[in-house]
Amino acid sequence: MNTASSDQFNEYASIYEDMSQWPFRKYIEIPSVFQEIGDVDGLSILDFGCGTGMYARWLKQRGAGQVVGYDLTEGMLNYARRRAEKEDLDISFVSHLGPELIGQFDLVLGVYVLPYATTRPELQAMCADMVRLMRPGGRLLTLPIHPVYDPHPNYYEPYGFRLIAEDPENPYADGERVKLELCKNGEQGGVFAWYWSATSLERALEQAGLRSLKWRELSASAYPDANQAPKELHAYLQRPHSIIIEGVRG
Repeated sequence: MNTASSDQFNEYASIYEDMSQWPFRKYIEIPSVFQEIGDVDGLSILDFGCGTGMYARWLKQRGAGQVVGYDLTEGMLNYARRRAEKEDLDISFVSHLGPELIGQFDLVLGVYVLPYATTRPELQAMCADMVRLMRPGGRLLTLPIHPVYDPHPNYYEPYGFRLIAEDPENPYADGERVKLELCKNGEQGGVFAWYWSATSLERALEQAGLRSLKWRELSASAYPDANQAPKELHAYLQRPHSIIIEGVRG
């Protein structure tokens, strides 16, 4: 993510923190991510593009060892530091990936970061940055825009946001810009993201040194009681806007 791309998030820290309680995240995304991660006891973990530090805090609370959050957006990092301090959690939040971090982590988590690569070289560089942070045999888990997300702008409106392709006639073109508009509880705001096909994502991750790639659909079955997932989320589950990619550093 370049600095210009990250600057668009500076004003949205509290909104993004609140979004963790939106049903599609609470009942589907978040439990799906933790189901794929599994036991984190004692693991060293870097949250790449950590935003407000939600996942970093939850990972630390679940028993992770060293936890580092990385983001380019100072507004997000300031919020993340305050929350971690308030909750007495020993987490480092950084805006620079220094050499001391290279090859140090058992797990790198990148939630909604690949969509902010604005060009193919930037996508490749972002994947390389994530993989370099991992020990050999370490795992990467990341969530891009789903390669077959629903391109109709209002499809995700019931879940609090719209995805609006800049070229509605060709929404699945690599590098296509997509606007994410918030539309829940009177929230206003929007950011731009970039769509990358499954082929481009796999190529970039493999060129960065990732192996054994697996694609995992988001699922309400990961929630402790799947029956609690609201029925109105069923359409989201048919066409989720994101998906999990997991791989291992070779």
